[in-house]
Amino acid sequence: MAVFLLGSYRTTPVYAGVVPEELAKAVEAIENLDGLRRGLASTLEGQTTEPTGQTFKEVCKPVGMQAKQLSEDNGWQVKQIANKYRNPAHAPDNLHAKMALAQFEQNRELMGFWEPETIDGNSGFRYYRRINVEATCLACHGSQNSRPQFVKDKYPQDLAFDFKEGDLRGMYAVFIPEIQAALEAK
Repeated sequence: MAVFLLGSYRTTPVYAGVVPEELAKAVEAIENLDGLRRGLASTLEGQTTEPTGQTFKEVCKPVGMQAKQLSEDNGWQVKQIANKYRNPAHAPDNLHAKMALAQFEQNRELMGFWEPETIDGNSGFRYYRRINVEATCLACHGSQNSRPQFVKDKYPQDLAFDFKEGDLRGMYAVFIPEIQAALEAK
């Protein structure tokens, strides 16, 4: 598996049809997305009431909506992926994603990397960026028995529990297709 560590992507050859500026734009967009996630999660600090469906709409849903908007605005495919997912749409979508999660599990210092990839027949590059569990995440992602009732009701097949602060929660995955493929799709 070819891996481009964060920071080394500027030397990535352009032969793949993805320009370095697009790669840098994706990294910045994902850092902003993660900043949104952390900022919204911080609103839960000091809360003594159990999170509700409204909490989900205010804290978690905006991150997913922003990821969707990034996809639409840029012609990218932006996803959140995890081994221990709550929403089945967040399960690893291919062998590369499974291997990326394994790399993050093995190396807690690894924050992100690029990899050449083909998705749905389109060649391009995919950026993987880790998501760590923060203390405020444990209100919904802590022990299985302490999950809020709305989570138990909405996600009967939930796997996203028993985390501890600092654990790998999952990753963002941004696929940028080759320029030619993107032009043909428009």
